[in-house]
Amino acid sequence: MRKLALLAAGTGLLALGAVVLFEGSSTAQQAPAQPPRPWVLSVEDSAGLKGPKQPIFFRHDIHVGVNKTPCQYCHYSVAEASEPGIPSMATCMGCHLIVSGRDSSDKAEIKKLRDAYNAKQPVEWVRIHSVARHVHFPHMRHIKVLGANACQTCHGDVARMPQVFKVQNINNMGFCITCHVQRGVNRDCTACHY
Repeated sequence: MRKLALLAAGTGLLALGAVVLFEGSSTAQQAPAQPPRPWVLSVEDSAGLKGPKQPIFFRHDIHVGVNKTPCQYCHYSVAEASEPGIPSMATCMGCHLIVSGRDSSDKAEIKKLRDAYNAKQPVEWVRIHSVARHVHFPHMRHIKVLGANACQTCHGDVARMPQVFKVQNINNMGFCITCHVQRGVNRDCTACHY
């Protein structure tokens, strides 16, 4: 009985070896590669992305796109103030005291965040969007009128951006005028310049 079991096991291993050899040959068709998971992109990959490199590789496509975090969760003052504000370290750490990241590159970026938070040092983010100093752009009015997708109008689909970059030339008055014309709203100079 024992010899029969060994013979069966040996035959099974021989068959497995033949399958491996056959699949490894050049005539065998390769299975299509699985698309990479979006969080596999590492900080080293960020140099080839559009937009400025940030001190911490913050993935809007993961936070907004995959995790479905609303813009106003982090940019909480945008509906109340002229400026959308950069999220506070406490906002980031509210989640990242619990969430540690999916892979080692995520963990390295979260470690940078935690180290800055523990040292009470703000992260010096590189500003991407700004309007000219002589322009008044009250974010709260635009959020109120345009609703939940207001951010995409000027900032693009950040839910699909690994690294945020400037999509619209918001310093071009033509962009703003076109938007106001399309929506039938005030185009008087004093609406934005005062």
